[in-house]
Amino acid sequence: MTPQRRASSASPALAQRAGSPLAKARRLVVKIGSALLVDDATGTLRRDWLDALADDIAALHARGVQVIVVSSGAIALGRLNLGLPPKNRMKLEQKQAAAAVGQIRLAHGWQESLARHGLSTAQLLLTLDDSEERRRYLNARATLTTLLALRAIPVINENDSVATTEIRFGDNDRLAARVAEMVAADALVLLSDIDGLYTADPRLDAGAEHIALVPELTPAILAMAGEALPGHSSGGMITKLAAARIAMQAGCRMAIARGSAMHPLRAMEEGARASWFLPVASARSAWKSWIAGSLKPAGRLRVDAGAAKALLSGRSLLPAGVTEVAGEFARGDAVTVEDQAGRALARGLANYAAEDARRILGRRSSEIAAILGWRGRDEMIHRDDLVLL
Repeated sequence: MTPQRRASSASPALAQRAGSPLAKARRLVVKIGSALLVDDATGTLRRDWLDALADDIAALHARGVQVIVVSSGAIALGRLNLGLPPKNRMKLEQKQAAAAVGQIRLAHGWQESLARHGLSTAQLLLTLDDSEERRRYLNARATLTTLLALRAIPVINENDSVATTEIRFGDNDRLAARVAEMVAADALVLLSDIDGLYTADPRLDAGAEHIALVPELTPAILAMAGEALPGHSSGGMITKLAAARIAMQAGCRMAIARGSAMHPLRAMEEGARASWFLPVASARSAWKSWIAGSLKPAGRLRVDAGAAKALLSGRSLLPAGVTEVAGEFARGDAVTVEDQAGRALARGLANYAAEDARRILGRRSSEIAAILGWRGRDEMIHRDDLVLL
């Protein structure tokens, strides 16, 4: 229990850093889970709750905070309307059909609630490739920053009507973190059906302790993740901690907070309990944040002890230090770098496609031209395109 207690008792300096994040944030991303937004029995929006949240967003907007919403709920809203079974028993094509119907209702609900305050609402549907493929990532970022400059409220959801299992985020927690990283948000709030991270599952352990402040994602913290709570949610604490890693590395602080009460954002500003995850001391560049946040590495490179040591000291990865190439990837794709025990050390953009990487692994850079018949870069991954995990 020692690491757990250490995480929950922050030093005065760390407590001062946390401060009142919502009061300080100038650009905020708020993620809402389906279980909060949709009435399970009727398959309809919880209109009173949505209006109360819209009131909170309008209050933030009025004092100059730029707000982006990442909203679940499309499948849940469309399911009963089409007479489909519960989400965990639906086929992929049924989920896509439900999302196509529900997305209209979801967008309309947000538009009506925010229009009460004279706010314009914009809908964006994103897939995993919109954040993983650099050109599409930049296009999405440009659209979002333009909408914010025009004082609109972007409402984002994963494009479940066309996304397949292979190209899905799979949960809106990580989608929200990727959006926060994309727009350089100050704060990310995950409104959920639990008020934060606990040392154990509070449903099963009455002695579980709430952790108010997490300055670092240590192995002890990561071990506290459990299964998703009952309801519509497709995430759970595992995906929330994955989101925290993306946000923290991008210089964005993140909160997990209970959203079931009316006016949940106002409640947080007034001191409602939540778990805040603090960003790293110095945020990575936008380029390295994008690499680090990649959710779909195309392959793996295993390296020897010497190469692992070089990487940890800030050097590039050379072909000579690579012992194994796994997966099929193209030049420029994101790959994970592992040590000999299979532990992930880094993520980076490969300078060689998988086929060529296999031909030059273990060889000196001076031999590349003779082996491939053309001269590429000396590095398998240059340090400028590599991020330690």
